[in-house]
This record gives sequence, structure tokens and C-alpha cells, in this order.
Amino acid sequence: MKVVKVLGTGCTNCKNTQKLIEDVAQAKGCEIQLGKVEDLQQIMAYGVMSTPGVVIDGKVVHAGGVPTRAKVESWF
Repeated sequence: MKVVKVLGTGCTNCKNTQKLIEDVAQAKGCEIQLGKVEDLQQIMAYGVMSTPGVVIDGKVVHAGGVPTRAKVESWF
């Protein structure tokens, strides 16, 4: 199971990113533990200055803007 975190303050792009990740993981039958990090100090600790950011198993895989569906699919 992959541990996925969406980094962002709750903006529309962050919510869209979270929904996209949920949809792709479900479509691919991949079990994930999806969480949200909204605290700016924690987000900056990952080195992400532009949200939304995505962290999978402790590694930043995306930052800034909603990722494409193809990019999200490549993570799973």
C-alpha cells in the first residue's frame, strides 16, 4: 500500500488533485492511504513552495498545479 499525501491549503486545485488521485487509484485497483497536509510549515518542510504538492512514500513526486491524469497513472 502506498502512502500518498496531498500538500496544500485547501484550494480548488488541491481538492481536484486529491479527487484525481482517488479516482485513478480506484480505477487501477491500487490500495492507497491518502492524507492531506494543510499546515504551511509541514508543506515547506517537504521543500514544496507551490501547491498542490504530492508526496508518495515520503518522496515529492509533484508540485504546482493539478497533475495530468497520465502523470497520476504513472505513480500507480
